[in-house]
Amino acid sequence: MTSSTGNWMYTNKSFVLVVRASCSLQMNPVCDVFSESIYMRRSNRIVQIQLQVISSDSYKKFLFFETELGSNALRRKPSYLQFTEDPAIGAFLLAVMTMRRIVSLTSRCSSSAYRLCRFGGFPSWGRGIGSRFSTSAAVEEPISPSVNIENTQLLIDGAFVDAASGKTFSTIDPRTGEIIAHVAEGNQEDVNRAVLAARRAFDNGPWPKMIPYERSCVLLRFADLLEKHRPELASIETWDSGKPYKQAADIEIPMVIRLMRYYAGWADKIHGLTVPSDGQYHAQTLHEPIGVAGQIIPWNFPLLIFAWKIGPALACGNTVVLKTAEQTPLSALYAARLLHEAGLPPGVLNVISGFGPTVGAALCSHMDIDKLAFTGSTETGKNVLGLAAKSNLKPVTLELGGKSPFIICGDADIDKAVEVAHLAVFFNQGQCCCAGSRTFVHESVYDEFVEKAKARAMKRVIGDPFRQDVEQGPQIDSKQFEKIMTYIRSGIESGAKLESGGEQLGSKGFYVQPTVFSDVQDDMLIAKDEIFGPVQSILKYKDLNEVIERANKSHYGLAAGVFTQSIDTANTLTRALRVGSVWVNCYAVFDAAIPFGGYKMSGHGRERGIYSLRNYLQVKAVVQPLKDPAWL
Repeated sequence: MTSSTGNWMYTNKSFVLVVRASCSLQMNPVCDVFSESIYMRRSNRIVQIQLQVISSDSYKKFLFFETELGSNALRRKPSYLQFTEDPAIGAFLLAVMTMRRIVSLTSRCSSSAYRLCRFGGFPSWGRGIGSRFSTSAAVEEPISPSVNIENTQLLIDGAFVDAASGKTFSTIDPRTGEIIAHVAEGNQEDVNRAVLAARRAFDNGPWPKMIPYERSCVLLRFADLLEKHRPELASIETWDSGKPYKQAADIEIPMVIRLMRYYAGWADKIHGLTVPSDGQYHAQTLHEPIGVAGQIIPWNFPLLIFAWKIGPALACGNTVVLKTAEQTPLSALYAARLLHEAGLPPGVLNVISGFGPTVGAALCSHMDIDKLAFTGSTETGKNVLGLAAKSNLKPVTLELGGKSPFIICGDADIDKAVEVAHLAVFFNQGQCCCAGSRTFVHESVYDEFVEKAKARAMKRVIGDPFRQDVEQGPQIDSKQFEKIMTYIRSGIESGAKLESGGEQLGSKGFYVQPTVFSDVQDDMLIAKDEIFGPVQSILKYKDLNEVIERANKSHYGLAAGVFTQSIDTANTLTRALRVGSVWVNCYAVFDAAIPFGGYKMSGHGRERGIYSLRNYLQVKAVVQPLKDPAWL
């Protein structure tokens, strides 16, 4: 079939698939934009035809864009027709919408058309039209995980038990919004039971009195079991949080194993000092476990931060009551079972699933908790600190939010900088406290960087996280999804250029297109607030003094990235930036021995490395007179 309107010709011989839903964006109070895309194969090329309808009370404009989708670039041809109300265009639009509905209902595509499904269209108000996102989330049935969910109860005093109230809550699959399992919902009574068990295990049990080498052996056996059960743990982590399976299995679980072996090595190396003193006295310090530690972990890296928390606490001889995130309780419960199989005595680790206002608040306020450690939002961290102060002034370690700058200098290797900056923002669906979401680019390379950053974002493969080729899965839940979309709308409304993304991908699950904004200003919300999603804000700067001042002008101080070939520039920036971690020509390089934590409102204390042990130790000074000091 061939149809023509004016001087625009559309040949529908090789129509394949409509892969994106229609959308209506409110551009101003009186004007709407409707966008629809179809795809055709012409010879060996894939071509996108996009129709945009701009309408108001007084007029309608119909704009057609033809985009050739190449392997390395997108070439946008200019729009070349505008129409007033035209029945032919209305008929064309209706036909496109009808075909899209048919395809949406069938929920399948042939193997040849499937390759085309990796290209999705969306409106862009920046430097061209972004069109190359995987749409597998919209057209594929979710892959069924090959793991059984067995541990859904609370772990108290070495046994899995129901909540005192008998209540449960649902943990949700972010891919579909469907229920994975019903998990026991703890409350204050359950916290009291767990703290009592932990206190008894600390005061009377074997763990703090155990020979440190024996504690080390338990942690080493635990690491071996984690390695043995890596596929199951990765499947649970992916199913519960939506992160790519390859990321969980190949990056995060090995880090967990490494962390446990690292802290196992520390168990028998914790000791005090002999201190020189004035007079005829012998002075020494003892490093003793602090007692019962309350720990609260987040949903973005459930198992990894589980290891960050329990590793140093157990190595030092403490007992623990740990609250999981209500969104992702399953992997911590599974790992806790393995730890008991490794020989952990009852009561040493207790795991309570539940919600912040009940379980979290009870932990923070409990008079028998000697130490608190929390990872999460800055707002919640303030509440944790307040409750700890109002109860027994227990010390608190906080690892909170961030809005980290990623500074690209004029002499940087741009291709490498684009890739690392991309991963700094979009890794784990952008749900990282240290995400380098403020990308500062020197004016001399700004335009080149923006174009390449946009192209990289459009190549990102999004879909079912159990697929091996997927780079980005869904956001954690509907609340986080809506928060991200609100910030994207704010960016558009405040005048930033939307270079790519900006929309939901698919109609099922919580998938967000990788979104890139350029021409971002410091006072925009997308440049100030922690979005915790796949949104990159690119800002232009002129010189080092300017970018240092702007990068430091934030309530947060968790991390920063620097890309330069000058050692002098690197040294200047690493010393000037008020953050806890600076990565030079790399980003988010983590190791068990490297400390992590923030300045300012990004937290108190440090996780990992020797510094984390200090969070779980008391220092006792012991002084006694020397009876026969003649030899001195």
